[in-house]
Amino acid sequence: MFIVQRVVTSPSLLLTRPTSLPFLIKHPPPLHFPLKRFLSFSKQLPHSHGFSTASAVTTESAQSQISNQNDVVDQTQKDDSPQIVLPTNDSSESLLRIRHTCAHVMAMAVQRLYPQAKVTIGPWIDNGFYYDFDMEPLTDKDLKRIKKEMDHIIGRNLPLVREEVSRDEAQKRITTINEPYKLEILESIKEEPITIYHIGDEWWDLCAGPHVETTGRINEKAVELEAVAGAYWRGDEKNPMLQRIYGTAWENEEQLKAYLHFKEEAKRRDHRRLGQDLDLFSIQDEAGGGLVFWHPKGAIVRHIIEDFWKETHIEHGYDLLYTPHVAKAELWKISGHLDFYRENMFDQMEIEDEHYQLRPMNCPYHILVYKRKLNSYRDFPIKVAELGTVYRYELSGSLHGLFRVRGFTQDDAHIFCLDDQIKDEIRGVLDLTEEILLQFGFNKYEVNLSTRPEKAVGGDDIWEKATVALRDALDDKGWSYQIDEGGGAFYGPKIDLKIEDALGRKWQCSTIQVDFNLPQRFDITYIDSNSTKKQPILIHRAVLGSLERFFGVLIEHYAGDFPLWLSPIQARVLPVSDTQLEYCNGLTKKLRANGIRAEVCHGERLPKLIRNAEKQKIPLMAVVGPKEVEMQTVTIRSRLDGDLGAMTVDEFISRTRSATENRTTL
Repeated sequence: MFIVQRVVTSPSLLLTRPTSLPFLIKHPPPLHFPLKRFLSFSKQLPHSHGFSTASAVTTESAQSQISNQNDVVDQTQKDDSPQIVLPTNDSSESLLRIRHTCAHVMAMAVQRLYPQAKVTIGPWIDNGFYYDFDMEPLTDKDLKRIKKEMDHIIGRNLPLVREEVSRDEAQKRITTINEPYKLEILESIKEEPITIYHIGDEWWDLCAGPHVETTGRINEKAVELEAVAGAYWRGDEKNPMLQRIYGTAWENEEQLKAYLHFKEEAKRRDHRRLGQDLDLFSIQDEAGGGLVFWHPKGAIVRHIIEDFWKETHIEHGYDLLYTPHVAKAELWKISGHLDFYRENMFDQMEIEDEHYQLRPMNCPYHILVYKRKLNSYRDFPIKVAELGTVYRYELSGSLHGLFRVRGFTQDDAHIFCLDDQIKDEIRGVLDLTEEILLQFGFNKYEVNLSTRPEKAVGGDDIWEKATVALRDALDDKGWSYQIDEGGGAFYGPKIDLKIEDALGRKWQCSTIQVDFNLPQRFDITYIDSNSTKKQPILIHRAVLGSLERFFGVLIEHYAGDFPLWLSPIQARVLPVSDTQLEYCNGLTKKLRANGIRAEVCHGERLPKLIRNAEKQKIPLMAVVGPKEVEMQTVTIRSRLDGDLGAMTVDEFISRTRSATENRTTL
C-alpha cells in the first residue's frame, strides 16, 4: 500500500530574520513511534532476511551445540506499549515557541558565562534549536555549565516582552553593546519597524517572534544541549568560524525521552560505523575526502543493486548507455553548467591546448547520443539509462559518509518524448519507481509537485501542459501529494519523492523533471508527420538518486542487517570441529556453484563462530557435525529465527535460491 506522509517544511522565520544563513546540518524529520520500540528495535523489523520459523528434527551433534544459544532475536514478541507521537513545529505552535525561546535563553546564558561572546543568529529547527557565537572553542563540559545557567534563567520565570523601535534606534542600541554581527543582520532586515524581544530587563535580541510568555513556560527537564560544532558565518568559508551550539526541546520529559531513544537507535544504525564494522566501504584520507572505496562485501551489494536496476530498466523499454567521465569544457558551456553550476564543478584540465571537464551531470552525454542520428516521430518515446559516475566539488566540512561525497554514481535516465506522451511517460516512471523501491522495503513516500518559478524558460502553454501531465499522472496513480508553488526548476516542473526509512526519517531519492532548456540549448529535433522539424520534450528522472547515498540509506534502514537477497554473504558454513572441514569446503563450493554467496569459517569453538556470524549479520549458518557428514546434510540456523533444523544440501540450496530469486521469506 502506498502511504504518503504530510509534508513538513522548516520554518523560514528566524530569530534575527537574516537574509542568508550559515550552512545548516540536516536533522531527523518528525517522529512517530512507541517509546519501548527502540529499547529492542530489531524485534520490530519485518521478516525479510531468509527463512521463516519452521519445525524440524535436527541431528544431535550439531543441535546440541546450537540449541542453547541465547542471542537469537525473538521475532514473535509483540510490543503493546502506548505510542508516543512526537509533535512537530508545524503541528504544535507551543512547541515552536518553546524552541524559539530556548534559543534566546541559551544565548543569554552563554553571554552571562562568557561576556566576550558575540551573538549571531539562532533559529528553531526540526527537533530543537541552535545558536551561533563568535567566541572561544567550547567543550562538552562547557555545555553542562551553559545548561545549568539556562535552568536558572528558566526558573526565574522572566517575561518575554516585544518592543518596536526605529532602525536608527536599533542601530544605536547594537552599537552600544558592540555586537557587529547584529549590525549586519539589521542591514538585511528590510521591513520596519524593527522588533526586539527582551528577556526580563536583562537581555534582548533582534527578533520577529513568536515566543512563550515567560521563561517559566519551558520545562527545563525537557531541554537538553546536544552538541557543539563549527559553522562559518553566513556559510562562507572566508568568514570567521563560529561556535554553533545545538539543543533539543520538547513539551515534556516523555517526549524528550522518546527522542533520545530515537537518537540512540539512529546512532546504532549510523552507516559510517556499520560500514566499518561490516567492512562494506571506506573513505581513504590518502585518496581524498568524499571519494568512496567499495570493499568486497559492499561491492557485492552494489553489484546486486546494479543488476536488478539494469534488468528492470530493460524490461521497461530503456536502452542502457555507458558514457565518458570527462568531456571538452565546451559541452558544459552549451549545457549552461559553466554559467550556473561552476562552483560545484572541479577545475578544468588542459589536454593538447583544449580544456576538459570532469562531468557533474550525465544529461549532456545522453543528448549527444540522441543527436547521433535524425529521429522520426515514430521512434518516440526514446528512453536511455545509465549508472553514470559524476564528480562535484564539495567543501570538506560538508562531506558526510556516503550521504555527501565528491564522486558518486547516479541512476540516471532520460526520456525523449512528444508533447502528448508526457503524461503516459510520467505515469510509467511512477510505476517503475514504485516497483523498484518496494523491492528494497520502502513503501512510504512523501511526494511534492513543484510548479513554474518566477524566472523560467519555455512558453506558458508548454509549462501548463507539462504541469498538468505531472498532476494527472499522480492522480492516475492515486498518490497524494503537495503542491510546491513556484518550486520548479527554471527549465521545467518536477516531482520529488522522499522515501521513509525504518525510523520514520525521510530521504530525497527519486525525482522526475520536465526540461525545456536543454533541448533548446542543444537544438535537438525530430521529424514530425508533416516532415517538419520539431523539438522533443526531455524528461530527466532518477529512482535511487545515487548508488552511494542509497546504499547509505539501505544500511541505516536495515541497520546493516540486509535481507537475504541483498546480503553480501548469505550463508556461513560452520564446522563443529576441523574434522568436518573437508566436507564444509565441498559444501561451500557447491553452494557457490548454485549462485549462493557462501563462505567457510573455522578455527574457533562453535558458539564463538555463531556469535561472530551474528555480529557480522550473516543471515544463514550451515552447521556441520559428524552426523551431518554421515547423512550428507546440514543443520541450518537463521540469525533471526534460530534453529531451522536439518535438511539435505539440495533442499537448502533450493530454498535459499527460491527465497533469493523471489526476494521473499519461506
